Amino acid sequence: MAAVLLLRLEAPLVAFGDIMIDAHGPVTDLPSASMLTGLLANALGWRREDRAALQRLEDRLIHAARLDRSAGRFTEFQTAKLEKSDQGWTTRGRPEGRAGGDGSYVGPHLRFRDHNADVCVHVALRLEPADEPPLLADLAAALSQPARPLFLGRKPCLPADRIAVGIVGADTLLDALLITPLAARSSDRILVDLPRSEAPPEGFRRVHRSDRRDFLAGVHTGDSIRFEGSLPRHRFAEGADR
Repeated sequence: MAAVLLLRLEAPLVAFGDIMIDAHGPVTDLPSASMLTGLLANALGWRREDRAALQRLEDRLIHAARLDRSAGRFTEFQTAKLEKSDQGWTTRGRPEGRAGGDGSYVGPHLRFRDHNADVCVHVALRLEPADEPPLLADLAAALSQPARPLFLGRKPCLPADRIAVGIVGADTLLDALLITPLAARSSDRILVDLPRSEAPPEGFRRVHRSDRRDFLAGVHTGDSIRFEGSLPRHRFAEGADR
């Protein structure tokens, strides 16, 4: 039996980012390995330049996830009129100017960003090797008292409750999800995403996910083989409505 950290990602809005092309920022139903790595690193107080530590954490992280509830997806149309003299604040502690010719600022800046509404997702994760810092207990403690504010995909997507549920013992990540009570107003069938290392239930399909980031190079890359399917809600522990 292995130690498994359970997370509850619940918010009025979430944005689990998918492959972005041009000005359209799509989302997926469940979080990626890179998104979870960023969430945990933010709680620990790590910075973008801690690339080796970020890469090592992603490489160690093995996770499964289930979608308890989602009210649906919508696309937000964003527009902003930018001028060459406008400056933006950066994490480096100093304002950043803009480049480009005057013609670059004739029209407004347009983009589209997808979001999922009224979402509750449970994540079960473990680390390999388990005895290398940070430990699961370190991650749970950081999520309970994060070094910085946490968000679920984009900065406006603030969690509705504590993220760390606790550490449990389970033979598999799926077992950990099955014993975790469902959220209020859960769906009749629960979407589940499993890592390649786990034997999937009957009817699950093999999928390819572009869900990893090369933190050393600073780009998203790589392809993960995972299993996806749905299970009836009676397979999971029932939770009291809140």
